[in-house]
Amino acid sequence: MTDAFGRKIDYLRLSITDRCNLRCRYCMPEEVPFVPHENILRYEEMVRVCAAAARLGVDTIKVTGGEPLARKGCAGLVRALKEVPGIRQVTLTTNGVLLADQLPELLAAGLDAVNISIDTLDREGYRAVTGRDDLPRALAGLEAALAAGVRTKINVVPLAGTGREGLLALAALAQDRPLDVRFIELMPVGHGADLAPFGQAELLAALRERWPGLASVEERRGNGPARYWRAPGMKGALGFISAVSHEFCGDCNRFRLTSEGFLKLCLCYGGGVDLRPLLRGGASDGELEETIRRAVWNKPAHHSFGRGPTEEGRLMSQIGG
Repeated sequence: MTDAFGRKIDYLRLSITDRCNLRCRYCMPEEVPFVPHENILRYEEMVRVCAAAARLGVDTIKVTGGEPLARKGCAGLVRALKEVPGIRQVTLTTNGVLLADQLPELLAAGLDAVNISIDTLDREGYRAVTGRDDLPRALAGLEAALAAGVRTKINVVPLAGTGREGLLALAALAQDRPLDVRFIELMPVGHGADLAPFGQAELLAALRERWPGLASVEERRGNGPARYWRAPGMKGALGFISAVSHEFCGDCNRFRLTSEGFLKLCLCYGGGVDLRPLLRGGASDGELEETIRRAVWNKPAHHSFGRGPTEEGRLMSQIGG
């Protein structure tokens, strides 16, 4: 499946809930309202959309939230997605707090990889960012993933005011462990628009000072747009996903399905198509496929972050990470 600009679209980010057990200040502070349960897609509806997307060429599904492990039955969904013809890989993005308990079932279901969001290794700093004192549980999830041998990445959102030593401590996890640490530029969406990022150039300079031999690597280390760096002897790698300051729209291969069934083509814009009425209104598989195909064809050429107001009015927790 391609869009009007010839980009091959083969990656779907699937948000299965807008709920989360944390309250990260750039995503969903305490006052964020939840979507009514009846408006959230049932798992069988999500699988039906993913099957239609797979028939159009999508082969990779990223399960996100909110916090996906906060919704019961996530492992069952992973198993169902892995059984869809054409789906090659199903991965998960989680805050890790519930991961240690659920990981065995997820791996038995066929989960291929896990991304764990941890913005600091300082317990008080973690509480300040997330609103919860759950760093030990998140780290337990990380240790469980590493012990199980599943492909693991850590996602970090560096914020202005974050101490560089704290970010270097996170980066150091890739020195002796087989994991990648990815620094994801703050997106000016929802509450993130009210905060300032820790810039890539400043962080990269700090990383090079700590690891003088740090050099960029061309290898592809997953399904995303991260650009990776590695120092001699480093078991993992350090990645940057800087969508605003280092736009990669020309290579974008993804679209998103929110937990409410809205198909989003670009994080920046509010446009897309609501699939829930089709799913609950008796539409055929052919109609569903054609709706997805037409929507993807109209995927925007690029975002407008930094060049004008963001048109998306949803919060990140409502869109999916």
